[in-house]
Amino acid sequence: MIQDNHSAAAASVSRPFDYHLFGTHVCFGDGVSSLILKELTALGCSRPAILAQDRMARSDQYRTLSRSWAGLDFLELPGVPTHSSVEFVETMTRKTADFGADCLVAVGGGSVADSAKALALLLAEGGQLADHVTTFVPPATVHIPRRVRPQLPIIGIPTTASGAETTSSFGVRGEDGHKLMFWNRRVAAATLLIDPLLSADLPISMMRDTAMNGIAHALEGLYSKGRSPVSDCVAIQALGMFQEALGRDAPAEADQRRGILQAAHLAGLALSMARSCLHHAICHVVASRQRLSHGAVNSVILPHALAFNEPAATDALRPALDAVNRQSPEPYPALSSWVAALQRRHSMPARLSDLGVPRDELEPMARAVMTERGLALNPRPLTSAAEVLAILRAAF
Repeated sequence: MIQDNHSAAAASVSRPFDYHLFGTHVCFGDGVSSLILKELTALGCSRPAILAQDRMARSDQYRTLSRSWAGLDFLELPGVPTHSSVEFVETMTRKTADFGADCLVAVGGGSVADSAKALALLLAEGGQLADHVTTFVPPATVHIPRRVRPQLPIIGIPTTASGAETTSSFGVRGEDGHKLMFWNRRVAAATLLIDPLLSADLPISMMRDTAMNGIAHALEGLYSKGRSPVSDCVAIQALGMFQEALGRDAPAEADQRRGILQAAHLAGLALSMARSCLHHAICHVVASRQRLSHGAVNSVILPHALAFNEPAATDALRPALDAVNRQSPEPYPALSSWVAALQRRHSMPARLSDLGVPRDELEPMARAVMTERGLALNPRPLTSAAEVLAILRAAF
């Protein structure tokens, strides 16, 4: 029997998978988080430090998962703040060192994944977190400190579509609200267990917001100056899967969660290869300084940042537009219009003003964006903060 495109895509979204790539073991499917003890054994680890946000740590899903490590000596580190924080990471570094952990387990979204990476780096290198920050010198110079000491392995158990668990990049909020950015190849997770059942306590509306972050990963991966044929293939596949999960004929909620998480994993892979651009530069500043959900800010900013770059990236984006339109009953003229349609269909955040961002904060945030390393790989050069301010005003 021949399946139509919709049925074939839906079947592929719900199918579990398991693979190894460059030292990382990735397993996707309902219930795969129960494999954590097996993965700890495979890594030769028996004293995990386990990071989570309080919401996750209070959930039934987490309580069930915690039975997996009940027989081990472990250290629980709940209370991960949104966007993490320098104070949290440095405090948890001391606790983890005193405990003598031999690995880190990150259960949750991007803030938890980034906290684990920062913790791994700081445990290995010492000093303060700010000693290891990546710096950007306009227009296109990025300095990444050389840090090569052995680090604790990380097991990532993501519960949102942030994709942060797949990358070697991470950000941590400073006391002044500015997000410090880092990159270190050694913080890439040793194991990823992507279990859609763990996201059940996250409202589907929030899951869709985080999907916008995943969509942004794929889109920026496609037009980043760091792109490659490999990242292009992965990003295009991810965008077609996002359309399958979020489009007009979106599946039931459980399958939608599976589709979003699977697409987000691919998008995170694409971003880890190609690296981020203008959109994430803006979101890092706005979300961190205004203490807002990264997913919500991604939803608001993405159509506008994408529209800014589309004229300079038409050829790079065309295959992705074709992939989206193959899954849509009516073709979209541009990917920015597709993103805006998803925003409307699912009542996602669409205005900075609706998120409570003050108008008088737009100009200082635009200036701060000009210090972000993502500008180095953007396909359309930014020459002044006025261009960023125009995007922020359009999104306001």
